[in-house]
Amino acid sequence: MAASTRAAALLLTVCFLACYVSVPSMAASEDFLQCLSTTSIPSQLVFTPSSPSFTSVLVSSIRNPKFFTPTTVRPLCIVTPTNASHVQAAVLCGRRHDVRVRVRSGGHDYEGLSYRSERPETFAVVDLASLRAVRVDRAAATAWVDSGATVGELYYAVAKASPGLAFPAGLCPTIGVGGHFSGGGMGLMMRKYGLSADNVLDATLVDANGRLLDKETMGADLFWAIRGGGGGNFGIVLSWKVRLVPVPPTVTFFDIQKSVDQGAVNAVTKWQTLAPTLPEDLSIRVIVQSNQALFQSLYLGSCSALVTTMSILFPELGMTRADCREMSWLQSMVYVNSGDTETPVETLLNRTTSLSTFTKNKSDYVKKAITKDSWEKIFPWFNKTGAGIIILEPHGGRVSGIADADTPFPHRSGVLYNIQYVAFWTGNGTDAPNWISGLYDFMEPFVSKNPRGAYVNYRDLDIGENTVVGGVTSYESGKVWGEKYFGGNFRRLAITKGKVDAGDYFRNEQSVPPFVSRK
Repeated sequence: MAASTRAAALLLTVCFLACYVSVPSMAASEDFLQCLSTTSIPSQLVFTPSSPSFTSVLVSSIRNPKFFTPTTVRPLCIVTPTNASHVQAAVLCGRRHDVRVRVRSGGHDYEGLSYRSERPETFAVVDLASLRAVRVDRAAATAWVDSGATVGELYYAVAKASPGLAFPAGLCPTIGVGGHFSGGGMGLMMRKYGLSADNVLDATLVDANGRLLDKETMGADLFWAIRGGGGGNFGIVLSWKVRLVPVPPTVTFFDIQKSVDQGAVNAVTKWQTLAPTLPEDLSIRVIVQSNQALFQSLYLGSCSALVTTMSILFPELGMTRADCREMSWLQSMVYVNSGDTETPVETLLNRTTSLSTFTKNKSDYVKKAITKDSWEKIFPWFNKTGAGIIILEPHGGRVSGIADADTPFPHRSGVLYNIQYVAFWTGNGTDAPNWISGLYDFMEPFVSKNPRGAYVNYRDLDIGENTVVGGVTSYESGKVWGEKYFGGNFRRLAITKGKVDAGDYFRNEQSVPPFVSRK
């Protein structure tokens, strides 16, 4: 055999072994399903592909049609637990019969890893949608919220129990809190109160051994890891105890749009260094689309006070009282999505999703303000074919005042803002994906470096995927993407994984690998 032929054969063998994922036998799969049927899980809570409702349950929180195609690797079954014992049984059956479980808490999984696999694999989904209770302790200003609740359901329950309390989290009401909290949880009040994860006081979790743990029994390292270390890595978090935060009876919202001709470039250039230093009661984010910049703000106070502040600090927007919309905090969470103050707050309880639009998301962090000249080159990207949007979320305040290592979320000290890139398209078009990848490459000189940061809740498989070696995820392959999400905290996450799930039971294409420290 020629040397070149032997080398090619060896390379193919190495690639096959490195990418190989163990697939349980048909008998093991049947044994797993039989195990579920003989446990405490009622049969009506388990859906297999032969079940009439399997497709509707699977699609119930899928947001992206590119992950719902005939070629999508789908689960062996979906378990829809209604209590902790059902989750424990699913994990124990899975361990016994070599069937991994992936956990889904509500959707908005940008790569769909909570309900599909990139590679051939036999797995089950534990869908927490039925675990969605919110129990508010008004006197203590705390709440226990189940992972299957949506952010909208949490907001509604808290405000109805006590209008003067709220919770800092994201703006889309259909986000499941389990995944949102697990990755950090950014929102318009993070400059005042920090991320969602910064306000988690306790949690209940089913670990890889099927044990039900709380903060005390899980230990400090695991409790640290679940508050920002990404969902689906260390166990299945069933519920979270959170600190509620005070909000005034009236908050103020504004939307001010500037075209390039109206000074959008100058306004965005100034916003970069101004927004992170504004009073913590005031948060202004920017959405760039169609060669325009939309400045969108939440102020925890009255319109008159906001107009005064803006006239002094950001006169370039030309804000007047006519731009103000005063409302309750709960109504503001409706308004940011509807643009209508008459939309009833009960719409926050709507969990309905749509599969009409394909999307792709990416993210960056900016630590040094981008120059005006560079913004003048960025804005024309939004006139290109397939152009989407970017959303700029300001940091500073409380979110930046917490030490980078206090939670797994490391994007704090020195960060000006986060960028979320969003492309969307219908049918099988490629213009939007080409646009987002091109803009992402173009932005490389302007964003964080060594590593180029990314936000785990905007999961992006383009930045790296795990390789499985010897039955567990390779730490070296995990570092490629892991240090982008978690910076210097990635090693501690991997060590924690090695302590609580050394066999790598909870695993996906971007799950934290187990690392056993050899001191």
